[in-house]
Amino acid sequence: MNPKQGVVLYGPPAAGKDTVTAALTKLHSKYAQFARLKVGTGKSAGYRMGTAEHLRELEAAGDVVYANARYGNTYAIDRPGVDAAFAAGVPVVHLGQVDGIRALVDGYPADWSVVLLWCPREVTEQRSAGRGDSDTAARLAAWDATREDLDAHPGTAWDLMVDTTASAPQDAARLIDQLLSQRAGAPQA
Repeated sequence: MNPKQGVVLYGPPAAGKDTVTAALTKLHSKYAQFARLKVGTGKSAGYRMGTAEHLRELEAAGDVVYANARYGNTYAIDRPGVDAAFAAGVPVVHLGQVDGIRALVDGYPADWSVVLLWCPREVTEQRSAGRGDSDTAARLAAWDATREDLDAHPGTAWDLMVDTTASAPQDAARLIDQLLSQRAGAPQA
């Protein structure tokens, strides 16, 4: 029996994580974006909003696989949330930190396909402004942090790398789906 499969999309802000995930879900209903637990303010779409107390309870129970702070909020990948996502299909987890990838891959047993989505800094700026973000400067700072993160972890192994300025979201989704199909058919070690 093959282990459950999940997808990690890593990349800077506006690299196309949401857009590629939407293309994946359109390609096949088994895919669904993992809604991280968010403690803070601002955008709530795509997140499960929580309280600091709830996060502390999860931490005390050992159920926080990974948490990070950005844009004045805390974002967490929690074990009960990932369990529910796998029960529903193939979770697509968005991350912007290599440490988060390592924490998830090492801390939650599954067959994780790790995909690097990339775009240049100026494209992040154009896309952020084009979608009406009020915090484009913070997103550019996050782009810089993502570049530094990659430079600090040169040995990171990617199952797939996609330049989202050269590949349409539908093409990226097909490549990811093919990757998972190939991995599902491969003999397990």
